[in-house]
Amino acid sequence: MKYNLLLLLLLLSFAGCKKDKQDPATDEEFFVNEDAATFSQISSLDIGDTGAAEISAFDPATNRLFVVNNGTVNKIDVIDFKDPANMKVIGSILMAPYGGAVNSVSVSDGKLAAAIESTNKQANGKVAVFKTSDYTEIKVITVGALPDMITFSPDGKYILTANEGEPNDAYTVDPAGTVSIISVSDNYSVVTVDFSALASQQAALTAKGFRIFGPGKSFVNDIEPEYITVSADSKTAWVTLQENNAIAKIDIASKTVTNIFPLGFKDYNLDGNEIDVSDLDSKTALAKWNVKGIYMPDGIALLESAGVPYLFTANEGDSREYTGFSEVKRVRSIKLDPTLFPTASILQLDAQLGRLNMTNTLGDTDGDGDFDAIYSLGARSFSVWNGNDGLQVFDSKNELDVKTIAAGVYDDTRSDDKSVEPEGITIGKIGNKNVAFVGMERADAVAVYDVTIPTKPVFLQLLKCGDAPEGVLIIPAKDSPTKKSLLVVSSENDGVITVYTPKTV
Repeated sequence: MKYNLLLLLLLLSFAGCKKDKQDPATDEEFFVNEDAATFSQISSLDIGDTGAAEISAFDPATNRLFVVNNGTVNKIDVIDFKDPANMKVIGSILMAPYGGAVNSVSVSDGKLAAAIESTNKQANGKVAVFKTSDYTEIKVITVGALPDMITFSPDGKYILTANEGEPNDAYTVDPAGTVSIISVSDNYSVVTVDFSALASQQAALTAKGFRIFGPGKSFVNDIEPEYITVSADSKTAWVTLQENNAIAKIDIASKTVTNIFPLGFKDYNLDGNEIDVSDLDSKTALAKWNVKGIYMPDGIALLESAGVPYLFTANEGDSREYTGFSEVKRVRSIKLDPTLFPTASILQLDAQLGRLNMTNTLGDTDGDGDFDAIYSLGARSFSVWNGNDGLQVFDSKNELDVKTIAAGVYDDTRSDDKSVEPEGITIGKIGNKNVAFVGMERADAVAVYDVTIPTKPVFLQLLKCGDAPEGVLIIPAKDSPTKKSLLVVSSENDGVITVYTPKTV
């Protein structure tokens, strides 16, 4: 009896020790009482010129930051991040042996994955996987054309790439836009998925704002995946199709595209949606205009709340501008329908709508050669969409313009184009709040929002950063070398990495 009791106590003790060694602390277990409205800069590091700091990924095991650097040399810079207030470059991984430019990086469980386009951008690209400890190569995988963004699933079992598949400049070669799904545990086997399974839905999707356009108008080839976010259970991915004005939903296990959600259009003639449309009116004045915006999101982030996946998008806008085809026109250069635009001669002045960039692929609804509606690129906002059905539940309207104007960082020379150009977006838990960070390429700033109630984001503060923030990365307190939340912003036009942290309360 005494022997059995001793054995039982030993087993219980072993079980307790084993439990202590299991998963690292979750966000809930590792709580730091931080004020999400008090982020301030603690450091910055210049790693080069234009293209030198695009996307960053952090490895908590080594306290290293891996940064895409397409400046004078095509490489990934490795930054010692043990002391974020005193960052320094400690090495580089050269990308030339793998093809063309490196576009994106992601880190999981001691592995660094890089998305690398081919030297011929219309050919298949590669994913190269390295150890974060010594940068040795683990695997190289062929993916679709022009892998523009890469991410690990939260469980680390999959690597996904958004393969944009852009045409060549002459628009004579246009590869399919695809998503590659790499199974890490299955020796990095890959399945590259196109969108052909939903081609029969093209007419219905187009009626809701989906865009297939350009020479040839091929459903499969015209779709251009841009950015990916993955559910917490690693079962579902959502992909922005920027030029197509849509979000696609993908079942990861079956490697199938299940839905495409067209995003519709934004009405700048409604209260709260007022915008500035001219860079030559000698003022920054927000007003209502008979113009529609095409959401066309770049970055996407996910927040799951009460069982609902909420998709946050940065509605940058984009255009197809090639030697072989260009969709961009100034409003002053097109013919407006005289019935619907009776004051066209005034509206088309440079100080009015004349300078506004628009697409010539939408707006001639009756096919008579003049434009019955004006569609501009982007929505000058961030939005929230229900990931189950694609319905919009929130749009920031013109608040990003309003806040940047008030802060003196709004660039009026971009009023005629896409305004502040929200590009990157990420979400993290700061204290007891869920917080979104929206990087604005033309305002050189990041807007901070409390999104604890996903359908009612609340503005908190505006952070100035480097020139053209491309990457917006939040490092949670549990993974941070300072044990406080850290925001890392990578700015592609000046090669500057900026780090921010909030105050504790």
